[in-house]
Amino acid sequence: MRFGLAILLAAAALTAQTKDFLTPDEVDQIRLAQEPNERLKLYVTFARQRIDLIEQQFAREKPGRSVLIREKLDEYTRIIEAIDTVVEDALRRKLPLSVGLTEVAGAEKEIAAKLLRIQESQPKDLSRYQFVLEQAIETTNDSAELNAKDLASRTGEVAAKVEKEKKDREEMLAPVEPATAAVKPDAAKAAEIAEKKEEKKQRKPPTLLRKGEVPVTKKPQ
Repeated sequence: MRFGLAILLAAAALTAQTKDFLTPDEVDQIRLAQEPNERLKLYVTFARQRIDLIEQQFAREKPGRSVLIREKLDEYTRIIEAIDTVVEDALRRKLPLSVGLTEVAGAEKEIAAKLLRIQESQPKDLSRYQFVLEQAIETTNDSAELNAKDLASRTGEVAAKVEKEKKDREEMLAPVEPATAAVKPDAAKAAEIAEKKEEKKQRKPPTLLRKGEVPVTKKPQ
């Protein structure tokens, strides 16, 4: 019974992770908007719509509202992540972004304040969506901080990231040299071997004389 429940919970979590965060109509709009500034404007519109729906749920206490709040907060967070992806891709391709980033900066500042007010109001059902709310606030603040950077500085950071990724790929694809059959001893090992050989040469030959005895030499006849 417990195993079956664990399977159901895991399946529910996987469904939540893979669920589309945009409606089919929104997906079509994004697909048609090839220019980064236009895409950013659309994502800002979608983000605002999610926050409007969340605020409507807080306007009145309604049974089961926590499910919708949690769902819309998750969608909102993923929209913000999509915004950051569009920005980075545009910087990689050196495309204009100033108009779209202005829209994003204004929206994120406004929405961050709204989310913070919701958190501070301590709704009765907060425990049911507290994690996704905190995640939404953190993602918004991180994105706002990132997009507030000077475009030239941000472009440089992205260029450095691209160069590092390229270098890592080249290192992964580089042929591995086969190991040599015989391993050469290092300098310290070679010195130790030479010293032992020298000690062996200097050793006295074995003798049957006791300590202090002098060998008797034969007199010539």
